[in-house]
Amino acid sequence: MIIIGVTGWGDHDSLYTGNISPRDKLKEYAAHFPTVEVDSAFYAVQPKRNSSKWVKDTPESFQFIVKAYQGMTGHQRGEIPFESKEEMFAAFKDSLEPYIQSGKLAMVLFQFPPWFDCKKANVDYLRWCKEQMGDIPCALEFRHQSWFRPEFKESTLRFMREEGWIHSICDEPQAGEGSVPTVLESTSPDKVLVRFHGRNFHGWQKKNGDNWREVRYLYRYNEKELAEWAEHLKQLEKSCKNVFVVFNNNSGGDAADNAKQMIGLLDIEYQQLAPRQLDLF
Repeated sequence: MIIIGVTGWGDHDSLYTGNISPRDKLKEYAAHFPTVEVDSAFYAVQPKRNSSKWVKDTPESFQFIVKAYQGMTGHQRGEIPFESKEEMFAAFKDSLEPYIQSGKLAMVLFQFPPWFDCKKANVDYLRWCKEQMGDIPCALEFRHQSWFRPEFKESTLRFMREEGWIHSICDEPQAGEGSVPTVLESTSPDKVLVRFHGRNFHGWQKKNGDNWREVRYLYRYNEKELAEWAEHLKQLEKSCKNVFVVFNNNSGGDAADNAKQMIGLLDIEYQQLAPRQLDLF
């Protein structure tokens, strides 16, 4: 099954009409897509009251991809706001309980930074992370090219299979060491993740100006690019039961439109979406 959504639910203006409260946007979002990436979890370990509400706001079959907290992946600048790394992981896992209890946790996404390169210390840390997470399904996304250089590619994929990591496959600009190539291989027979970051080569690198964060994901996929990827997704589906697809190219508000285009290209009709909200005024 190919399960398509976008990152977050607050900033996709094309999905919402009328005066929808931010508190109600997820309910409306779930009328369009069967999955979402919870990117707010990256910036802070979310209180369980938030995830409990989000679980209640979505249909029974809805699936959440929860991004790992930045302190867990080495993005956090300075000291982590926990006594220890073990305490940090325990707090994060506790925050997942509403998703797990409802059967709505697709996976936790560990996206590592561009400076997390392929070396023994980092391989050891990945093993430690997986031990901390226990049987919670976890996806792994690299941002440093070294993991998929010819001399390391097969070892990286084998390591992910042996350790039980779900592969997060990327479509992104090929802009030096801080980007990874698209490697169309699943490391799990059950789940694989594909994330579309756009192909804004000039906006990808931080050195390109003060507005780097605003333009990094400024890209709209054209019909040809999406059609090529539709074939890739079909091929992945042959070797993996559930292909999760997330569009992250939303600097210009393009993610939701591209996600809907992909659903159309694949001729998918999701049966258990939420009912559309009635906009009476």
